[in-house]
Amino acid sequence: MAKPLIQVALDSLDYEQTLALARQAAPYVDIIEIGTPCLKVNGIAIVKAIRAQHPDKLIFADLKTMDAGYYEAEPFFKAGADITTVLGTADIGTIKGVVDVANAYGKQAQVDLINVTDKAARAQEAVKVGAHIIGIHTGIDQQLAGQTPFADLGALVALGLSVRISVAGGIKQATVQQVVKAGPDIVVVGGAITGSKAPDVAAREIRELVDAASGGSSGGGFFCWLKKLFS
Repeated sequence: MAKPLIQVALDSLDYEQTLALARQAAPYVDIIEIGTPCLKVNGIAIVKAIRAQHPDKLIFADLKTMDAGYYEAEPFFKAGADITTVLGTADIGTIKGVVDVANAYGKQAQVDLINVTDKAARAQEAVKVGAHIIGIHTGIDQQLAGQTPFADLGALVALGLSVRISVAGGIKQATVQQVVKAGPDIVVVGGAITGSKAPDVAAREIRELVDAASGGSSGGGFFCWLKKLFS
């Protein structure tokens, strides 16, 4: 089983706390996500700061773009982001705009399927316009209502699309191995790390659990791309 990348989601509104959480999690994760609430409060400055502090990590700017795809995403790629998100509920032209600007900068566009009713159909449409990553995402409000991403993840993996799959939504130590065994390329962990009294310890636990569940083997093409990006 290929080992997925681990992404830590940083949703604090506090600039310094976000930087501190990134430093604590960084040794054990592959992708540092600057969450939408954090971006709205701190802007491009937080992207530049985390890029400078962690040149060996992928930086994920969770823009959740809904319109003006190329125009909105471009400044964040220029600032150092490697991946930005566009909502699956956006117009297909908006999705294509984010894909196009990602390609222009040698970066990646992720289509977030949060609140998309027909996830399979939208994922297939996104793949046709060149999306690099499809994200299965159970939002915080949905989690509070008891929803999980597991069924949606299994259904999307079963489609066998030629695209990388990310999964996010309340994943923690008790469930991360179940998620890994479902076959995603990226596992996103937020509160289980950032809400811990010892985020570095929690991040290490997640790393160990993921490695154990996947047998520690590499993720093929995605790891080749990762190596190329930082060479």
